[in-house]
Amino acid sequence: MAWGDTNLQKVLKNNGVAVMPTDTIYGIVGLAQSEFVVNRIYELRKRAPSKPCIILVGDESELEKFSIILSEKQKTAIKKYWPGPVSIVLDCPDEELEYLHRGTKTLAFRVPASAGLQALLKETGPLIAPSANLEARPPSETIAEAKKYFGDKVDLYVDGGTIKGSPSKVIKLSKDGSVEILRY
Repeated sequence: MAWGDTNLQKVLKNNGVAVMPTDTIYGIVGLAQSEFVVNRIYELRKRAPSKPCIILVGDESELEKFSIILSEKQKTAIKKYWPGPVSIVLDCPDEELEYLHRGTKTLAFRVPASAGLQALLKETGPLIAPSANLEARPPSETIAEAKKYFGDKVDLYVDGGTIKGSPSKVIKLSKDGSVEILRY
């Protein structure tokens, strides 16, 4: 994979948007802590403004950047799922992060298992990473499909070949450690 591509890192660090392979499927990615980038991705995907997106983080310590403080039971439960293809929805009441939680006061995070993607996250910080498709359309399995969706409106395409993966599973993890399956 081209996650170590310095051009990819440069594009992302400069508030750019890229379509690239994630650990599950192609994603349209950008800096999660940039309101400009997040809003641009919503516009490109024609995503309903009330639906939050998944954020890739390097490890659970990065949750603090989003005002997330885990209970001991949550810390224990997370170890069962991360790193891996499971996105975990956590409460996020921080009003300054409304551009991310879209009024839901929750955010979904995933720690990918891929060493290459982990290295990229170490360089860029957390990335918002919804699937590379328009709202209600199938996720892109190739860069050619992604280009049909986004054309030249994306700053960089990273070709990882054909990816016939599935979107991540999504669970909600409460402070008491209880789990609700949202997408399997």
